Amino acid sequence: MKGKVSNLAFYITYIKNIIVLLWYTLTYMDGVLRCSRYAFGPNRLHFCGPDANREIWDYLNDGFTDFGLQKLLKGFETLYPYLDRIARSNHIPDPFDPRVVEAYWIGNSLLDQVDKQTLHTYFIDDLRMKDKLPIKKFRLLEKRLGKGILPNHNHHVLTMPKQSDTEDIATYVEALDSCRISWGKVIKASGPEILILYEPLIVTNNKLSLGTPIEKKIVRRLDADYDIEMLQPDQYITLHWDIPCEVLTHSIIKQLRKHTLQAIQIANLD
Repeated sequence: MKGKVSNLAFYITYIKNIIVLLWYTLTYMDGVLRCSRYAFGPNRLHFCGPDANREIWDYLNDGFTDFGLQKLLKGFETLYPYLDRIARSNHIPDPFDPRVVEAYWIGNSLLDQVDKQTLHTYFIDDLRMKDKLPIKKFRLLEKRLGKGILPNHNHHVLTMPKQSDTEDIATYVEALDSCRISWGKVIKASGPEILILYEPLIVTNNKLSLGTPIEKKIVRRLDADYDIEMLQPDQYITLHWDIPCEVLTHSIIKQLRKHTLQAIQIANLD
């Protein structure tokens, strides 16, 4: 009898472990897929990451993830170290944990646990910004770091000093607007075209701000049966290089907007 009870306890524990492993794997891979949807936009333009946009496209269209996709994302030299440092600072073992992915692309409370010294080390050791930027630009970056830069995509895009002053300001701001994670309220979705209302990034007297909401037409380039393909008016979507990434609740959009405005404020303090 004791042997039967012992065997039953063993099998119950075994099944529990399998369930935990399955939950962990599904959660982990959800983070990988979500991260990929944001990383795809610049990758298809050959701005960031390995030359793997076709492979990432296939994963996203299939709605399928495996460790091959994780390996591709680790090839993004700016993205992955950010994820890794957010995870380590919050004692989270996986850089692709959904909470970490959200912290980097959208913004959440995990960002507050990454101290300034950790970020300074990241800029020097991982991004080698001291070697890439003129010394005055690097000092400006350090100054902004002291003002509260967070390990978040929009903070990186909006507060990182540009390497050259020769670029036309209008062209530069247009690139910033495309590169940041923006958002819009769906007005109409018809076939591949989506009409949204969004706040563009503008510059006035050399200061960045979000402008008056305007209508913008974008073309969806990714299939996603569970959200982007079933868009309804009044829903909110995020964009990266004019690629619609995902549908989010208004409360999460407010989170994204808050971190965007924080980054703009830091960039304007010079």
